[in-house]
Formats: sequence, structure tokens, C-alpha cells
Amino acid sequence: MKHLIRNGRVVDPANKIDEISDILISGGRIEAVGKALDEKAGKTIDAKGMIVAPGFVDMHVHLREPGREDKETVRTGTRSAIRGGFTTVACMPNTEPALDNPDIIKALKEIIKKDALCKVAIVGAITIGRDGKALVDIEALKREGVVALSDDGYGLQDGDLMLAALKGCKKSLLLLMDHCEDKALAGKGVMNKGFVSTKMGLRGIPREAEFTFVERDIELAKKAQCPIHIAHVSCKESVEIIRKAKKAGIPVTAETAPHYFALTDECCATYDTNTKMNPPLRTAADVEAIKEGLADGTIDAIATDHAPHTDSEKDVEFDFAPFGIIGLETALGLSVTELVDKKILSWSALISKLSTNPAKILGIEAGNLSKGSVADIVIIEADKKYTYTGDSIVSRSKNSPFIGWQLKGRAVSVFVEGRPVMLDEEYGRV
Repeated sequence: MKHLIRNGRVVDPANKIDEISDILISGGRIEAVGKALDEKAGKTIDAKGMIVAPGFVDMHVHLREPGREDKETVRTGTRSAIRGGFTTVACMPNTEPALDNPDIIKALKEIIKKDALCKVAIVGAITIGRDGKALVDIEALKREGVVALSDDGYGLQDGDLMLAALKGCKKSLLLLMDHCEDKALAGKGVMNKGFVSTKMGLRGIPREAEFTFVERDIELAKKAQCPIHIAHVSCKESVEIIRKAKKAGIPVTAETAPHYFALTDECCATYDTNTKMNPPLRTAADVEAIKEGLADGTIDAIATDHAPHTDSEKDVEFDFAPFGIIGLETALGLSVTELVDKKILSWSALISKLSTNPAKILGIEAGNLSKGSVADIVIIEADKKYTYTGDSIVSRSKNSPFIGWQLKGRAVSVFVEGRPVMLDEEYGRV
């Protein structure tokens, strides 16, 4: 069936388009983009007053399957992704067992084929069991179709092993996604080390635990002549190190998450475990540095680091709760509220961070609305104000510090490979 999206503000940074236009979808691909397309379609969608953009690509999602289906599954996680406007998510390897060998990758691919509601790219582990001791068979994981490697959740402590991993990724043409954390410095910390942690009597994680490894690993990437992607950047020193590396021509890219430009460590003062994440929430100065990094291109992408946990796991003392929050359904609203409305990013720049750049970094077919390209599309009600409630969450878990927040901007229609997986009149039943 053909679908015609009419009268929308088409924002396509890859093609430098930001104008009122129509899009014709046929056979899973974009057949035409232009003004007043005179085509007959099985369904016409009037997008007047809305933004039409390439579907979002989340580089950093924890789907938990296999092993922790009580927290999230491929089906519930991709349903949550669609609600947020994401048409592709990259699932991280900290499953049980870890995604560290071809057999578990094959098993996950079968689950994705059966249950996924949007596209899922697989990120394999760097080390066996993600224990930081021995490298996986990088070539074997590449043959199974992983798009990147990461030991997310753990920083690779051994610099020699990190260098070997980078050399292996260069040989296999795989992206290395780096969780930068010096465990010797982080210790048993549970939040940002500073005035707030001292006042609360909680063990702190110093900012050096992040930025010293950002610096180390960028230098190792330079030595290996291999691209490196820095995950979940949270502090101003990391931003500056990445900025300098880019100016020096080192092939480094970086992401941050909405909570790092929307919250500070002051939010932990209530001991709400939904403010506990790794890396931790930092200071107001760090938030400003993150925003500056997004604005000047130092930070390439906005990823959610969607990390679902059960109520029982989070409903404990701050010290004992797991790190992480869900984020797929709030990323757009927080980005519009905190970045677009505050003139940090234009709409085109935001779509670049949520779609065009992540697709390019991962090397996948997505992130643009070119004629002939795959029809992954999101239609956004840009001015819609709403309150994010627990009852509205479609993720299996509800561990979010943003429940009760008023946000602006939501996805109302989503196409995945030309299939309408969510339409405005069906909102809430995706």
C-alpha cells in the first residue's frame, strides 16, 4: 500500500531540507519528496502543522533480553521505542548471558525477527563475559552482523587490552563504543562526588573516573588509527577533551543522554533512586558544558541509555539500587523542552543528533529522507504540551525521574520500512 504524507514541515538534515513538502511511501521506500505531490495513495496523512523527519536512531538501549525479561523484552522495548519516535535501536550486550559469541547473537536475532516492532541493531561485547580479561572473537561477531562492540556498564581497565580491541575493530571495520570509567577511582561510589554527596552522606564518584579514561582511550584510538565512540558523556572535562581531539583530526564521536542536560546532582537530594545512574548526574556547570558541546558539534548524538529496572530493584536504599533509568519515551520531549525551546539547538540540529548522526556513526541505512531510501519516518507534534505519567509508560519498567514533568513535543505517527506502526488516531495502542 502507498502512503502519502502531505503538508508537513519536512526536516531532513542529510539533504539540507527544512520546508513544507509531501512524501510518498511505496514498497517500503520513499518514492518521492516534493511539493503538492499529485499521487493516489491507499492512505493520505495530513501532517499540516507537524514536523516530518527521518525516524530516530538510538545508539544505546538496554533491551535486557535474554536473561532479564522481567525488566524489558525485545517486544516491550521496541514498543517503547516507537512511542518515542525511534525506528532503530542499538541493543547493548549486558544481557544474561552477555552478547559475546555467535550462538547468543544468532539466538537474539531470532527473537528480534519474531518480536521486534522496530529495527534492532546488535552491539556485541568487547570481552568474553564482559569481564575485561579476554577479547571476544571480533571477526566471528562481525560475521553475525553486529554493528559495534562495547562492554557497556564496565570500562575496560586494561589499557593494553583496549588497544588490542581497537586494533581488532579497525581490522574488522567495527565501531568501538566506549564506556569510560576508571573503577579504581569510581570505587563503590553511587553519585557525583561533590558538595551534594557530602551533604547526603553518600559515597561519591569523582569526575576524574570518566574523563581520565576518555583521554586515555582517545589516545589509544589515535595510536590504533581506529575510530572510537564515547558513550554517555556527562562532565565538562570530557567535552573539552573530545573537542580538542576532533580539532586534532582524531576520529572520535560522542553521545550524551537527555538526563545529562536536564538534571543535576541536586536532584539526588531526595534519595530518589531514579536519579541514580552511571555515569552519575553532575553539576549545573557540567549541564551547561554538555549543552555547549551539543550546540558546537562536539557531541554528535543524543542517545537514551534506556536502562529498565523493576520496581523492587529500585525501591531500596540509594546505596543498593542499580544504576539507570528508562528514556525512550521521554527523549524527544526533553530534547524539545530543554534544547529547542531554549534555543540551544534548531529543529534541524536536533534531528541530526537523534537520527542522521547516529545512523552515520553506526553505518546503517537510516537517518535521511532521500528518494529511494528506506521509509523510516516520524511525524512530530512539535508544540504539543503534555504531562508524562506513569500510566502512559509502555516500557515494562517505570524507573524514570521525569514522571510528573510537563514536556513539549511528541511523536504521533511512525513508519518503519514503510509500515505504519503507529498512527495518530491509534496513539496509545502501538
